Amino acid sequence: MQVSYPGMQLRIVPVTPFRQNCSILWHEGTGGCIMVDVGGDADVLLDFASRKSLNVEAIVLTHGHLDHAGGVMALCRGLEAQGKSRPAVIGPDERDAFLLSSITDQARHFGLTGLENASVDRFARDGEVLDYLGCQLRVVHVPGHTPGHVVLVDERARFAFVGDVLFRGSVGRTDFAYGNGAQLIEGIRQKLLPLGDDIVIVPGHGGLSTLGAERTGNPFLQDAH
Repeated sequence: MQVSYPGMQLRIVPVTPFRQNCSILWHEGTGGCIMVDVGGDADVLLDFASRKSLNVEAIVLTHGHLDHAGGVMALCRGLEAQGKSRPAVIGPDERDAFLLSSITDQARHFGLTGLENASVDRFARDGEVLDYLGCQLRVVHVPGHTPGHVVLVDERARFAFVGDVLFRGSVGRTDFAYGNGAQLIEGIRQKLLPLGDDIVIVPGHGGLSTLGAERTGNPFLQDAH
């Protein structure tokens, strides 16, 4: 995907058996890079970064589920083994701390190996702006799928990393003990849809869409205005 900044590129790499969209955003001139939701397959991500000569400045997480954060520590170790600096790891809202610290247990439940608990340098805060590579990603707390889920919105470039809040034709599942379906829908309606129909959403799974397409065509949001 071409991002609306000169020299910026976005590549989506599906990782883990869950085919989670790890988003790699980088500047072609400087090689500066951030990765959103490093869920696993760290070797694949390391190879991509090496082939593109990227310098991973930060890893940003939308929420604490294993398929979004289980590869963080392996990626950090791999970068350090290559002689590169450890990237900053920015977590979701701190209400997802219990999920980040239980990834190995989550993986065991699914019979998966190689996914690890994730340590973050700090948690994101609702309303703050993450400034990397000349992009400004505003943090929007949208709970319901998980208590600390955040969406990362670049209002200037008109795109958003929405994690598992919103998908093309669907929304995130809320049938966990900590899920809240009504809260999720309310968050989408009040915090995301007003951003504008032209915002391109990069979901945690599946293809891209726009807020406009979901506002008019998503069966979960047909009442939304």
